[in-house]
Amino acid sequence: MVSFNEESTSFYKPNLTGDTAEEKLRKFINDRQKLKISSYDELHEHSCEHYAKFWRDFLEFSEIIYEGDANQAVDESANISEIPKWFPGVKLNYAENLLKEIGDNTKIAITAYDENLMTTDKTRKELREDVGRLANALRQSGVTKDDVVCGFMPNSYETIVAALATAALGAAWSSASLDFGPSGVLDRFKQVKPKVMFTVNATTYKQKLFDLREKIDEIVGELPSVEKVILINNKTISPIKIVEYKCRDRLILYEDFVGNSAETGLTFERIPFGHPLFVMFSSGTTGVPKAMVHTVGGTLLKHIEEHQIQNDANDEDSMFFYTTCGWMMWNWTISLLALGGRLILYDESPLEPDHYVMPKIIGHSKATIIGMGAQLYDRFEKIDPKKNLCKQFDLQAVRLVLSTGSPLKEAIFEYINACLAPGAVIGSISGGTDIIGCFMGTTLSKRVVPGQCTAPFLGMDVKAFNLKGESLLDEQGELVCLKPFPSMPSHFLNDKDKSKYLKAYFERFPGVWAHGDYCIIDSQSGGITMLGRSDATLNRGGVRMGTAEIYNVVDTFVEIADCIVVGRQIPNEKDEEILLFVKLSDGAALDDHLRTSICKAIRERQSPRHVPNKIIPITDIPYTNSGKKVEIAVKQIVNGFPVEKASSLRNPDSLDLYAQFRVKG
Repeated sequence: MVSFNEESTSFYKPNLTGDTAEEKLRKFINDRQKLKISSYDELHEHSCEHYAKFWRDFLEFSEIIYEGDANQAVDESANISEIPKWFPGVKLNYAENLLKEIGDNTKIAITAYDENLMTTDKTRKELREDVGRLANALRQSGVTKDDVVCGFMPNSYETIVAALATAALGAAWSSASLDFGPSGVLDRFKQVKPKVMFTVNATTYKQKLFDLREKIDEIVGELPSVEKVILINNKTISPIKIVEYKCRDRLILYEDFVGNSAETGLTFERIPFGHPLFVMFSSGTTGVPKAMVHTVGGTLLKHIEEHQIQNDANDEDSMFFYTTCGWMMWNWTISLLALGGRLILYDESPLEPDHYVMPKIIGHSKATIIGMGAQLYDRFEKIDPKKNLCKQFDLQAVRLVLSTGSPLKEAIFEYINACLAPGAVIGSISGGTDIIGCFMGTTLSKRVVPGQCTAPFLGMDVKAFNLKGESLLDEQGELVCLKPFPSMPSHFLNDKDKSKYLKAYFERFPGVWAHGDYCIIDSQSGGITMLGRSDATLNRGGVRMGTAEIYNVVDTFVEIADCIVVGRQIPNEKDEEILLFVKLSDGAALDDHLRTSICKAIRERQSPRHVPNKIIPITDIPYTNSGKKVEIAVKQIVNGFPVEKASSLRNPDSLDLYAQFRVKG
């Protein structure tokens, strides 16, 4: 375990009190490869220069359960843009590795908090049995390794059971959170063509009850591939009446589906390393979200490396990461079960109506690792004027604080260390759905510099490039990755020629993965300062959202002839507000009623996070000659950056209209 030692106002160095997993891995690799690696930086250099050897060694070190020949990790002659296949001779199962015997099987595996902070505990034995029952029921229903099962679900125990039961059969899992509207869900699930869908009858948010029947009927009505909808009684409104659902012919209650069978035995379908495990989705900037397929082996290997080595997690840890199952951090978090750690779940509002619900859960659960979007830590500081949250709610068990989604301010590093979790290591981590993991973040053997991600993660050969493709230090550049890594998507759905895949990551710099973020790599500390998105993706409170998802709603209003949406930086904040510029139809007026109607529709059809901060009338929308909205140029203008009028624009003078909305301060 580790604790913080403050050495100056700017630098923190973890105090190591025993062998960390990183130290053990160094010794393991040194013995196998006859090396003398003595530091994290040397280990990272080895993991990038000899990435095939490194991942092969880590597969053995991690004690992942697999069968087959692991001698060939990857074809090292293949460029990253060729999307090389990993461990072609290996078969394994994700659920088998998460549910394996680790110590006492009566140990609590999952603690779930409801809206009233009542808890439900499940042991590893109970989890395994529940997964077994459901997996057997799914198998009897005809689900095979070639199918996709989806969940329109909360962050709950039942969701984890459903995902692991799916994985036990070798099938792929895809999920969306309950705050998505029907359009947002259908844009995703229509692509994966699920055979089975899990959902709940109702949910609460801000302690208000929401009946989901109409949403479910609309979603299922547009998914002809779904043979069964398994309904879980999440919030008892009254006895569920299936007859009241339009999709009743395909609907079955969870308890009826599983039955009272005592058959809890698990048979794990071991599948090739590169077989689909999770189907994740891009933010939908340029249209329907891209469906990214992540492999069973790549996901498991990357997640275990991050939990075990970067975070030094083990079976003594309890993790509370505030997430929904529509964010990749949910998939990432549940992989901690492979190390025997306990998961702490909560699906309600993190701030309303109880501003202190998060520290209450952290203290009550004795969480050792906590994580959330960076903006929530900002809110903690604002609700803690006396700077005593730690003492007020007994947060002393916390040893590691993780932040992601957007850059964590230097001042918030200081606040966390002084007032929220004194003695804890603070880890700002950064990655994405695209890699279902992180490029950079925590390591316990290096100093933590406020405002920086401490180091690039093992096996991640990251650099900052200028527009010429030259590597930079101490200057702003595009975040890139030079070498292949296991958790790259195997492919996108509906992308046979891989054109979408190649355009997404390899168009800027041929043969180099460009992630779409700006960053600065510190030549002295080796840490990375993240500067935000370099494309047009919206990023509010650390949650990425696609502009197309907003356009799909606004375009339904006859009063609106056209629109463009961008994010504008909030002065002195590492967050952005959403500006929706609308070109009105002839005779239409942007009055309060229309503004309210647009916001309501966006909230209902997509999510509350998609609702713009401001709706602004504008007389023209800029387009390229090929008919594409020029979002990036407008975003640069409103954020105060100079923009040249490109010859590719159909109406370049329209950009002048947006100058009056430049950020002030």
